[in-house]
Amino acid sequence: MNTITRTEDLARFVEIAKSAPYVTVDTEFLRERTYWSKLCLIQLAIPPASTAKEPGGEAVLVDPLAEGLSLEPLYDLFRHKSTVKVFHAARQDLEIFFHDAELFPEPLFDTQVAAMVCGFGEQVGYETLVRKIAHASLDKSSRFTDWSRRPLSDAQKSYALADVTHLRVIYEFLSGELARNHRESWLAEEIAVLEDPETYITRPEDAWQKVRTRTNSPRFLALLRELARFRETYAQERDIPRSRVFKDDAMIELASTKPASESDLGRSRLLLREARKGDIAAGILAAVKAGLEARELPQPRKETPGKPGNAALSDLLRVLLKAKADEAGVAPKLIASSSDLDAIATGERDLPALKGWRAEVFGQDALRLATGEIALSAGNGQVRVVPAG
Repeated sequence: MNTITRTEDLARFVEIAKSAPYVTVDTEFLRERTYWSKLCLIQLAIPPASTAKEPGGEAVLVDPLAEGLSLEPLYDLFRHKSTVKVFHAARQDLEIFFHDAELFPEPLFDTQVAAMVCGFGEQVGYETLVRKIAHASLDKSSRFTDWSRRPLSDAQKSYALADVTHLRVIYEFLSGELARNHRESWLAEEIAVLEDPETYITRPEDAWQKVRTRTNSPRFLALLRELARFRETYAQERDIPRSRVFKDDAMIELASTKPASESDLGRSRLLLREARKGDIAAGILAAVKAGLEARELPQPRKETPGKPGNAALSDLLRVLLKAKADEAGVAPKLIASSSDLDAIATGERDLPALKGWRAEVFGQDALRLATGEIALSAGNGQVRVVPAG
């Protein structure tokens, strides 16, 4: 199996790939012990016809851990707009490349998103598409493996290559389905989100918003904000997981108990032992002090007051969504989430479900249903939209 460990060999493969209509891409990485994903392996494949002069050379493994190997030729391929870069569930892969090189592969095709647009269900897995489209099965024996260890076994290499060789068949099928149904623009809207840098940037000052808490006191939220800011900054600078600093439940405890000394930290039930002294302890105490002294306090998310019929309208919107999703052959959650439906029922209008292709499929009728212009009728096992009144 062809494993590339030298920059010149990667450049040679890239030159061939640039003449291909597409290249399938996947990565193997570790993140259990770091904040940023550690890239351990890259898999690439192009159509077999593209390498007629080099049989068997259409699929390769690239070892980013090899000494002296530069990934710049790969990034040159990512910038080459004549070759489509095909991923499955691309978000984590794209985060790695964005963090490493501040670029996104262009043009980009995500088969998981395309499969949802084509009616294969919600968050459809690669194994399912291999079985349904490529009519093949995957060897799962190397799924849970340490990809940072060298040398890689033949079984590991075979497993890794299967992630891009079957992907060729899947891509060709799904791209054909999108063209047949005139839904290329639908996919483009989803890809735009994946290619937005904001998707991959976590700002320490905003980290508190991802912590689930039942307490909405502005002062408590200020403490939570400062503790989350410290944790995110500390973890990013040292490239360690957030949980190695302190976990969410410990953060909520700290925001509640407001420790003022290392002695107070020592009485915590949830704080890790190593966080009760040294740099982490000092950071926690400084964050608590900043939260207590903060003048600008975060405001809890506004909850829209209940309106008569909102719960019933939400239920009607769920019925409409299911009917419209079935009619279009699209996964319902790709169109709108349950919280989106509740928001529409309470008057919110700045939602993705009411824009772009989602508006055509569901959003326009959702608004008409919410304003009483249309009603739902059931008959012969189907739900239909009918004029109100």
